[in-house]
Amino acid sequence: MSTFNWREKPPEEHSTVGDWLMLDFDLSPLKMLHRNTLIKRRSAGRESTIQLIAANIDTLFIVTSCNAEFNLNRVERYLALAAESHIAAVVVMTKRDLCDDETIYTNPLRADYPDLPIETINATDATEVDVLSHWCGCGNTVALVGSSGVGKSSIINSLKGTAAQATAAIRETDSKGRHTTTSRSLHQLAGKALLIDTPGMRELQIVDCEAGLQSTFSDINDLAPACRFADCQHKTEPGCAVRHEVDSGRLDQRRLDNYHKL
Repeated sequence: MSTFNWREKPPEEHSTVGDWLMLDFDLSPLKMLHRNTLIKRRSAGRESTIQLIAANIDTLFIVTSCNAEFNLNRVERYLALAAESHIAAVVVMTKRDLCDDETIYTNPLRADYPDLPIETINATDATEVDVLSHWCGCGNTVALVGSSGVGKSSIINSLKGTAAQATAAIRETDSKGRHTTTSRSLHQLAGKALLIDTPGMRELQIVDCEAGLQSTFSDINDLAPACRFADCQHKTEPGCAVRHEVDSGRLDQRRLDNYHKL
């Protein structure tokens, strides 16, 4: 059997962390097995290329912090990314122990996504992190995404019970972290779940995510059929049902702005 030639395949068919490969006796790849799910983004910078993040994910831990790092627009991008591939999403909010009132951060999410699982934890406390074990059953693959310094590596260390990943302190002035994870890595838990750690992403440019956006902004999409024009962009068109909800205070302008941006 001939060796599989990755160079002949388009970028989205290249292997990434989480893929399963069939290998020859000399460990050269022969075939990539069917993917169930894939998350990807448009690479940062001037060159517009597709970057594969991870494959065959069952659950996406969207990790953010109960501090100035929290950004609702960014969380919505990750939610759209998960919804596009039909991946279950869980928002994990770290640094709960350093926050006087975590509801400042959780309430806006719960208002827009009442059915979304949200866990607030101290990522370095194994007892608190254990609440995430619910999604880490045998055979499940969980990927952690989020900015640098939010505690992704600390969560993995707590779940594994070992210092599998390096960690570093954040800057107290702006709550921003440094890149301690510089490449994606896969870890197996004692219960046979697989965890995928990813480097912090300063920006997330989603691509090919129409279905994910419709799911993430279902309230806006549910209003759209009531607009006067079928191709309404919900900006300045007369008879826009979405703009009417914003003007009446029933829909947050921030949410509509992020919808347009994405």
